[in-house]
Amino acid sequence: MHTLNLNRACHLVLPAAGTGSRLGGNLPKQFRLLGAKPMLAYALEAILSTSEISSIWVGLSPQFNEPESIQYLEEMAERSQGRLHLLPTGGASRHETVLNTLSALLNVHIPADDWVLVHDAARPGITAGLIQQLITAVNAGKQNQSNLWGGLLAMPLADTLKRAELSSQGSLAQATLARQHLWQAQTPQMFQLGPLHSALTQALEVGAEITDEASAMELLGAKPLLVEGATRNFKVTHPADWDLMHTVLLHLP
Repeated sequence: MHTLNLNRACHLVLPAAGTGSRLGGNLPKQFRLLGAKPMLAYALEAILSTSEISSIWVGLSPQFNEPESIQYLEEMAERSQGRLHLLPTGGASRHETVLNTLSALLNVHIPADDWVLVHDAARPGITAGLIQQLITAVNAGKQNQSNLWGGLLAMPLADTLKRAELSSQGSLAQATLARQHLWQAQTPQMFQLGPLHSALTQALEVGAEITDEASAMELLGAKPLLVEGATRNFKVTHPADWDLMHTVLLHLP
């Protein structure tokens, strides 16, 4: 792997090409109106207000053509003073969308040892403070651990965990799992552009199931730093999540 350079710029990739089918609706969930604006706009506003982020790259599906959503994003890009870029880099999976977008960064000569933070468009509860917390923690962690290759926001699990057994009666509790060392991954996840691109490329080539960037880096032997995030930074997947996020962000019943 490359040697980390803590003085390099930070960029953020926002994959936004998914269909959000589990939430339902006529639009992909990241473009559904949450209050008066598309859901992903909340994350973009938090990112744009984070001075440590030099540039933001949104990976969109090449087939996405909903005029109002596109107009909203284009207007945000115009107001961003060149920091926000919209790219048709969406792939068949989140994994491919992130990889395609990282390739685009390399193609425009973003240095391979710059930092990249990848954030889910379906986590509108992110704040500038949380992003800064991750950047600060990874930089500080590197000072104390020379083989640290990045980190991610995550939450230590508080609930009791059960291993399920399927039966004709439904799911049955088979065993209780110790939770002392278990965390629930969030985003952003922060790694160097070059190593992350290599990790995602190799994972795709061998058919590894990659659900986040940290899992790809772990396949290369990295042990990312876990930085405690916040409950409000949960992922909107199901209708109940949408309702809860509506309450969190808009303070409405």
